[in-house]
Amino acid sequence: MALELDRPDVVAEVKAAFLRYEKALVENDVTVLDELFWNDERVVRYGAGENLYGYRQIAAFRAQRPSKGLQRELHNTVITAHGDDLATAWTEFRRPGNPRIGRQSQVWARRPEGWQVVAAHVSFMEE
Repeated sequence: MALELDRPDVVAEVKAAFLRYEKALVENDVTVLDELFWNDERVVRYGAGENLYGYRQIAAFRAQRPSKGLQRELHNTVITAHGDDLATAWTEFRRPGNPRIGRQSQVWARRPEGWQVVAAHVSFMEE
């Protein structure tokens, strides 16, 4: 059975969750960030300088992360829905005054709690 790709209603739901995550990220709204990550030991987040395994490690990282310098501008965002309950979100970003290009990828899954990130990766590259 082939998955239906990019149903408009599913893409719209994931885009709304993605934008909610982005707003919480730049505002350092840890409560919303924690809510949008799957609360499970199998969730993984590879960051720019850290590898985090499980919800507890991710939440602990968020709780002690600096709250300044989080503004960024997104570019080349691509959200793809794979059926009704799974999606990927890819984006590039730049922070003011920083020449490096950031890259972020997320796997989103529809959970009973709503759309949540079940895997994430953040990295940087030089211009």
